[in-house]
Amino acid sequence: MRKTYPLHIEGKHPDRVLDAVKHDIRKYVKRQRRVALPEGVDFWDFDCRFGLSSDTAAPIHFGNLIEQIDAAAKDGATAVYVEVLAKSGHRKARPQSEAQEGQD
Repeated sequence: MRKTYPLHIEGKHPDRVLDAVKHDIRKYVKRQRRVALPEGVDFWDFDCRFGLSSDTAAPIHFGNLIEQIDAAAKDGATAVYVEVLAKSGHRKARPQSEAQEGQD
């Protein structure tokens, strides 16, 4: 998903527009996670980019995406660019020392 979201729409409260943007992103992620996993893939991971425009978008972690949108809205941005692309993820085994500490 590559999309520029306006944060100020005439006749709509800015908080409701912001909620709609976040809902749309979460809905896309839920839909992607329901897609059947290919052979040898453990989970769906997401590559994310965020910025005020597509030219200034920088890679960020998916977990920080909503925080960045809130910060941009708080700073008075009129629109934000969000790119969320699904990719295959592979789990890595934890080292034995970490695995034993987690059981204590």
